[in-house]
Amino acid sequence: MEENTPTVSLVSCMHFVRRGIAKAVPEKIELTEKELADIIKQTANDLRITERGEDVSDDEDDNENVGNTEQAEPADPNDRFNFANYDNEDDSNPVGIGTVATLPNLGDLSENVQIRTEGPDSDEEDDIIKPDDNLLLVGHVESDASILEVYIFNKEEGSFYVHHDIILPWFPLCIEWLSHDPSDPGPGNLCALGGMDPVIQVWDLDIENCLEPAFKLGRKPNKKKKTKRIGHKDAVLDLSWNKNFTHVLASGSADNTVLLWDLDQGTPHTKLDYYEDKVQTVSFHPLEAQTLVAGGCDGRARVADCRSRAAPRVWALPGEVERAVWDRQNPFCFAMSNNQGKVAYVDCRQDEPLWTIQAHEKEVTGLILSDSVPGLMVTVSTDGKMKTWDTTSSPPVQVSERTGRVGAALCAAVCPEAPFSFAVGGDNKECFIEVVDLTNSDEVSNRFGSRPLVAVTTEPNDAAMET
Repeated sequence: MEENTPTVSLVSCMHFVRRGIAKAVPEKIELTEKELADIIKQTANDLRITERGEDVSDDEDDNENVGNTEQAEPADPNDRFNFANYDNEDDSNPVGIGTVATLPNLGDLSENVQIRTEGPDSDEEDDIIKPDDNLLLVGHVESDASILEVYIFNKEEGSFYVHHDIILPWFPLCIEWLSHDPSDPGPGNLCALGGMDPVIQVWDLDIENCLEPAFKLGRKPNKKKKTKRIGHKDAVLDLSWNKNFTHVLASGSADNTVLLWDLDQGTPHTKLDYYEDKVQTVSFHPLEAQTLVAGGCDGRARVADCRSRAAPRVWALPGEVERAVWDRQNPFCFAMSNNQGKVAYVDCRQDEPLWTIQAHEKEVTGLILSDSVPGLMVTVSTDGKMKTWDTTSSPPVQVSERTGRVGAALCAAVCPEAPFSFAVGGDNKECFIEVVDLTNSDEVSNRFGSRPLVAVTTEPNDAAMET
């Protein structure tokens, strides 16, 4: 007898969106039966071409199509991305915007007991996104289907359910939210997705059930069409949007590079290629537009000044660096975790980490330094545990430990307006996502409850801070 293939249901990545961003009622575009049939036929044909590898060419120039658009000369010759002069550049060649199509709502494909079974279609009121709703963007893999699920989370009402979802063509690995829409001078509500495919997809979250992204970043080579590659050669492992220069998006890849994308042009402007292995995590500094930290499988985190050709500063954490995040409350500092359960905290003015701890037994896949709660650090791991730490001590003190319901935890995110509410995703097919309220822990409440919250301004800026 043939063995049954076990059902896979896991959450690989997630990201919270602030309140008041999304449209109250997302747009819907209806298709005729013929239009829908044509789109399905074309999509199936594209997938067959990809599977056969007909669009892959190895005789390409790695540096071609990187930074080859006409732009104003930078005042500083070392400023490769032209941070100082970017607002004066020509925007007459915007990225190509894809057509948008929709299907009837596919609903929540999971049987997660923590999620309300009635979807937006069963109650008209649920289809309205209220001003005090947060969106939670979730990369969900269900058997052989990959899905971007857009959850509604309302802490005050205790609501948590899938509002709408989008079928993806490949396994999602990273999610980043951004407001910069190249086709609209006003702020948008967009979601960039990286995955096993080297082309980044950007979806409009204010349109339900899209069949196609709003636009794509990158292109595979095609011998028949005589087109060369634009962008990465391998899977995109992480993304970071620059909130100070909103037209810039960084991507880290399994091809050992970081690309800085010009969203208005739809092309990579700068390639950082000094990494020795896969780049698993990238993060722009929240205050300094030109500063980027990236960590990878070579066991190093590098902090680069994107204006300069100088070699980046390097800090080691042997093993593979899984996550690297800036500490907004201590702007010179960042934390990084690895696949051996360790977490290190770095002051960029020092040559060695200030401290390194054995936080978990296995890889630390979720690492969060609270923007609002002084000293709060949260870690999750594939060992199934979620821990909180007080970083006002050096080394930090463990405050609480919790065994989650999601199995091996693969990702975590904190709600911007509810700093003690965290979402965790994992590989337990019976419960692959849960929201944890840390105030239910006496240890957390006793340690952090009396500390005044720090007000954080998260609106994007159009100018970088000077170092």
